[in-house]
Amino acid sequence: MNITDIIILFFTLVMLLPSLASATRFDQWWIRGFDFPRIQICFLVGIVLLASVLYYDYSETWHYLATAALIFSLGYQFKKIYPYTFLAKKEVVKFKGSDSDYLVSVLVSNVLTENRSYQRFIDLVRDRDPDIFLTLESDKKWEKALEELEDVYKYTEKVPQDNLYGMHLYSKLKLEDTEVKFLVQDDIPSIHTYFRLDDKSRIHLHCLHPKPPSPTESKTSTNRDAELLMLGRDIKTSEEGVLVIGDLNDVAWSRTTRLFQKMSGLLDPRIGRGFFNTFHADYWLLRWPLDHVFHTNDFTLVEIERERPIGSDHFPMYIKLNYEPRAEILQEEPDAGEKEKEWAQKKIDDSNPRKKEV
Repeated sequence: MNITDIIILFFTLVMLLPSLASATRFDQWWIRGFDFPRIQICFLVGIVLLASVLYYDYSETWHYLATAALIFSLGYQFKKIYPYTFLAKKEVVKFKGSDSDYLVSVLVSNVLTENRSYQRFIDLVRDRDPDIFLTLESDKKWEKALEELEDVYKYTEKVPQDNLYGMHLYSKLKLEDTEVKFLVQDDIPSIHTYFRLDDKSRIHLHCLHPKPPSPTESKTSTNRDAELLMLGRDIKTSEEGVLVIGDLNDVAWSRTTRLFQKMSGLLDPRIGRGFFNTFHADYWLLRWPLDHVFHTNDFTLVEIERERPIGSDHFPMYIKLNYEPRAEILQEEPDAGEKEKEWAQKKIDDSNPRKKEV
């Protein structure tokens, strides 16, 4: 075995680790962390695979085994991100009309607590003019800065906090039956409310920002997963239109987020349209989709866009939807199997004991 073989074999083993780790159901932060950079992992595995093909002479059995393992790893990683490429079938139908009385537009932005470029965000809100916008990581200083928008956004729910988990909801549409809940942890709020498009159409809106698995935030993903799955379990898509928005601190292709979709029956408008990577705004080589909008199948898509930077480490996300109940026959709801539901319930049971029903 020459030095080139040794180097390539070393990097082969390194590149197999993310796939082996993320294929497990362990929830330690360093294992679940491999769920995030799948795009980058695909690229790196591809480089090592190319090096293997170019430099191995395949005189040894392990040359074939190492190459096959890399191909398997690349296939595993690509399968996870494939739905978010333009090659996949779109999950949400494009709105075909030219006008509608049932349009709703939403802007979601993790503004970063320490970011004081208030005007950049305010200018974006004025330019985009969404019906509803949600800020995450917003504190009392952000609340004060956003007061100038309240002449247009008369309906608000404000939860300022200094722990990176404050949130503020602003709406032109009247909010009804609004509740702030702490589903899993005492210091992690979520907002649950309704808004109306007309006298008959009432939409249930859920705003979330759970803690991510990381060495500084949460040693495991259990509480984050539980918050998502608890909400997914309790959403009743057959009874009303639903929107779930926020920084979920989880990527669109993770096992937890996909199971959340299956349990809730909600659709992801990014499927078949692109990654829409929102984090990290400062490092273009290290980006993945953390900010989300999910909705019931009675909405069709008018527009979805990752917005310009506002000084935060997240890009804002904008979406415009058309409420169209007849679209249900065109868009199939995801559905969870019994084993998936059992795994989800175990996650919920294993989370922090302080949990409330939605």
